[in-house]
Amino acid sequence: MIDEGGWGAGWEVRGWARQHGRVSDAFEALTSLVAAGGVVVLSGAGLSTESGIPDYRGPSGAARRHTPMTYQAFTREPDARRRYWARSHLGWRTIARAAPNDGHRAVARLQHAGLLGGIITQNVDGLHTAAGAARVIELHGRLDEVTCLDCGNATGRDELHRRLSEANPGFDAAVAHVNPDGDVDLPDEAAARFRTVDCAVCGTGMLKPDVVFFGETVPAARVADCFALVERARALLVLGSSLTVMSGRRFVLRAAKHGIPVGIVNQGATRGDGYATLRVDAPLGATLSTVAARLAAATAPV
Repeated sequence: MIDEGGWGAGWEVRGWARQHGRVSDAFEALTSLVAAGGVVVLSGAGLSTESGIPDYRGPSGAARRHTPMTYQAFTREPDARRRYWARSHLGWRTIARAAPNDGHRAVARLQHAGLLGGIITQNVDGLHTAAGAARVIELHGRLDEVTCLDCGNATGRDELHRRLSEANPGFDAAVAHVNPDGDVDLPDEAAARFRTVDCAVCGTGMLKPDVVFFGETVPAARVADCFALVERARALLVLGSSLTVMSGRRFVLRAAKHGIPVGIVNQGATRGDGYATLRVDAPLGATLSTVAARLAAATAPV
């Protein structure tokens, strides 16, 4: 068992271990689970909170004051679409500035060490890839990519941000809270002044961020790829997800159905806890960094 001084990854984990002695046992089990390899990671918004992107339900989360955008409202209601782009335009500044944290870097390090069989993320921030991870299945898409729903042209979000800024000179508002999907809480009267833009290629096409909205389904092929990864895994490791929605929880259910061990590292309870063979309630960045450092030391040539 690791003693208190052996955590070596910051006061957060050491302090947690002092308050909860059983965390040391859980950490040992987590290290052993990852060391055996063949682990598929399923990450959620809690992994990105240390990058300044809040989650909905964890310690940094805050409830929305407006209803999340649905695909139906976005495509059918011009006013709803205008509100979305106004809120997302302001929120993009925070998302664009976000950088990978210790948790993202630790996951990439474990992948490079050959211990991961795959990475599935529910996040749309692209931070796994920015940290150096490869072959990441982004279940809900990426916020930094934009698609025309008419002609299918794909563009980068920075280009759209420039066009929206030119179409809305002086548009600004104090932002108190940015949601994990990149939009902000903004009064309707402020959003009503916002001007949207159409596709720059076909001229009239409706632009949509390349993310899965509520009421929209994840592409079937993408889901099938995720299920295949999970079924080939030696273990499934959930990082920073409350597993509240079925979109992510279904992979935990599939792992349990096939007798594949499920480990969960999250601050707070999750809806997958009943299926977990291992549960660590501790800060993700420090915990994952310690795991990666220990395993790197164990496998380093003498």
